[in-house]
Amino acid sequence: MHSLISSFCLLALILTSNAAFANCDEQTKQELKSVKSAGWKVDDDGKRESLALSAADCLGLPDTELRDELAFEGLSAWMRSEKLNDATLTALRVKMLNAVQAPAAEESSFLRPFAILTLAELVRTDRKKPYLSAQERIDIVNAGSHYLINLRDYRGFDAKDGWRHGIAHSADLMLQLAVNPAIEKPQHETMLAAIASQIAPPTHFYQYGEGVRLMTAVFYLARTPSFNKRDWDLWFNKLMDNSIQPGPYTQARLAQRHNVSAFLLPLYFSVRESTDPAIKENLLPALREALRKVN
Repeated sequence: MHSLISSFCLLALILTSNAAFANCDEQTKQELKSVKSAGWKVDDDGKRESLALSAADCLGLPDTELRDELAFEGLSAWMRSEKLNDATLTALRVKMLNAVQAPAAEESSFLRPFAILTLAELVRTDRKKPYLSAQERIDIVNAGSHYLINLRDYRGFDAKDGWRHGIAHSADLMLQLAVNPAIEKPQHETMLAAIASQIAPPTHFYQYGEGVRLMTAVFYLARTPSFNKRDWDLWFNKLMDNSIQPGPYTQARLAQRHNVSAFLLPLYFSVRESTDPAIKENLLPALREALRKVN
């Protein structure tokens, strides 16, 4: 009986999720095209809010133009120009969180990586003009961190299908959270642990700039007062212990070396070029030691 109830609940969740993203059609696409050609200008506030919610329903579809160049681009443009009201922002947040937290129905899904990217824009909007509660921010941190830790779909770009890029999109969310002054140390620690879990996976060679995107999130976390030099020394030591292992070369070990290098080198450059002496003091010694272990 328990198994039957669990199966029924899972089916209800899937049906609810599908229904929540069932309002994108050809008319939505044509409306978004028209609005994009007008520079995303919509004089009717109600129409803009409604179209934004319809655009969110397009984020999981395989149509590259509709998903990337119309739906997400439109949502980003409206959020960055403060054209969406709090009710619409709240509806988008709930919809994106539900998508991120729902079981991955299939590996080919586009919805979760684009929901994560949309959450990054929602967090950016909150930084510019706060509208989230403290608990709502924590919920986003936890959902984004859980998604990043458990992500195993490392696909980036495909000429036919376009972008998935779940790792990079997750890093973008971590970046926006890192620069949000309302996020506190416990959340910074959760985020940093999530980022560390994907810096050097042994199952895939990063090739679409993932290392730089992960690095940028870490760099901005380093600008917060949450971590001192000792924290960073311990963090880098643990990262390298998990990434550089002795013994003969294997594909897994080569992948880890490649991936950790793609993270460390741009981070070293960014820290060296930083005008913040605290960042240099806290990170440079550990970074130099980490780079020596790679070579």
